[in-house]
Amino acid sequence: MTSENSQTKWGQFIPLATVFFFWGFVAASNDILIPVFKKAFDLTQGQSQFVSIAFYISYTVGSLIYMGVSLLMKQDLVNKIGYKNGLALGLVISAFGTLLFYPAANIGSYPLMLAGLFTVGLGFSLQQTVANPLAIALGPIKTGSQRLTLAGGINNFGTTIGPLIVSFAIFGSAVSGNTELSVESIRIPYLILGIAFLIVAVLLKFSSLPEHPETIEEVVDETVSSKKSALNYPQLLLGMLGIFLYVGVEVSTASNLPSYMESKLGFEIGAIAPYISLYWASLMIGRWTGAVEAFTDDISIQKILRFVAPYLAFAVFLVVNAIANHDLTPFYIYGLIILVLIAADMTSKGNPARMLLIFSGLGIVALLTGMTITGIVSVYAFTSVGLFCSTLWPCIFTLAVSGLGKHTSQGSSFLIMMICGGGIISWLQGFVSENIGIQNSYIVGVLCFSYLIFYAWKVSGILKCQGIDFDTKISGGH
Repeated sequence: MTSENSQTKWGQFIPLATVFFFWGFVAASNDILIPVFKKAFDLTQGQSQFVSIAFYISYTVGSLIYMGVSLLMKQDLVNKIGYKNGLALGLVISAFGTLLFYPAANIGSYPLMLAGLFTVGLGFSLQQTVANPLAIALGPIKTGSQRLTLAGGINNFGTTIGPLIVSFAIFGSAVSGNTELSVESIRIPYLILGIAFLIVAVLLKFSSLPEHPETIEEVVDETVSSKKSALNYPQLLLGMLGIFLYVGVEVSTASNLPSYMESKLGFEIGAIAPYISLYWASLMIGRWTGAVEAFTDDISIQKILRFVAPYLAFAVFLVVNAIANHDLTPFYIYGLIILVLIAADMTSKGNPARMLLIFSGLGIVALLTGMTITGIVSVYAFTSVGLFCSTLWPCIFTLAVSGLGKHTSQGSSFLIMMICGGGIISWLQGFVSENIGIQNSYIVGVLCFSYLIFYAWKVSGILKCQGIDFDTKISGGH
């Protein structure tokens, strides 16, 4: 590792983090589009869900296109055009998708709206393929997963404020007493978003981000790195299933929570919203906590930040919901549950495999608690799954691409392809709930976490055989 890589390159990381914000902003804002489209186009509930399908399936299609283009070029696409150019291209593709909303709104075309959202997702797929390994590479390997965790925390900041901004832009007139909702109200916010994509694309193009990060191109063992494809690496193959199941349990836990609270606890739909907000805020809480090592090597400061960061994120949740005029009284007790997160983070000592094992185990405990008790405590148990999912993406991603060398961007593309697990696992839990009940259906999440525990154990041995041991802090971007 060169001296240049001994510290996180904040001047490069901060502009990179903007794309992580966009992903969260758009993904969470889709929940606002669903009721808008349902009313504007007179859709059934099932038809309105095509919004989610169009967005999530685009990641898989985008990854397949990426691999196809690389195959035709007989060279990895990102290695050919460069990481910085890949990010800019992905943003331009997403910008084109948002601009489709304008003519789609003018002619009242739901399929064209979905095509626009699908195109936005295609751009995101390329951006994620580039940005995730790049975030790991912008500094020492020992804090690679922490940088990805921090980027995820920025993503969750987008999920927190995105729906509020889009909702205000679309429903502002309705709040003031106008109940007529026109699909044309979507044009301006998404036009502005498209312009923002283009501006950031230009800024990143002329930024100091590297086209070919040194830490990605270095290798630990030439005999390991000489393989012809990323699929020849067992850590990646097992990690692909890990990403599929992780995204699945993260999304399905939240998407099935309203049904549980309404059918089993008698909550009104309007009263459920702040609890869903707490779930997604929990991911932000955990990611801000898991990112502290990326800021400083000073152990004393790290100990302080491990307590400050999660409660600062929790304060963001409280402020946002206070602005939305929600009663905050039921949520203060959640501050005690955050202590479990802090203890788990300290126990992991920054090792991604150990963190994956500990947090997945706590995820199982949370789900089993929610399945075996009733009342508001069960809701907090299910909600706390967000805390324990918070650092799993960077852990799995870091472990899966470690040692891939020149195949890193290809491996990243395979991992991004598996984001479709969010839709499939959610559907599976819904199907299971029809047979064993909504509360017991969370056994699906328990099985997902169980595999992640297995992966954490298995991948440690695989990487050690390749000369990679995170406990000894081996450098080189692997």
